[in-house]
Amino acid sequence: MTIAEFQQHILTRYGQRDKERGAWPTFGWFMEEVGELASAMHGDDPVNKEEEFADVFAWLLTLANIQGVDMERAIQRKYFKDGGPKGHK
Repeated sequence: MTIAEFQQHILTRYGQRDKERGAWPTFGWFMEEVGELASAMHGDDPVNKEEEFADVFAWLLTLANIQGVDMERAIQRKYFKDGGPKGHK
């Protein structure tokens, strides 16, 4: 499965409800999932970590859908065009 295919799956399955909820309430759900991921990373349950990483990614794609951002294209442009970003954090 590609990023584009998963983003489309999220849009098809949840898009109407996500659109009705709107960007800022959805961002709140995204942040809640990030918090759950942070908690999972402190633990030693690999299944829980996997689930929380998947949840964060799904909510990120939900936000991208609401904002009209094609994540696969964004990643290609940011990280693969002209050798990707310069420097590091």
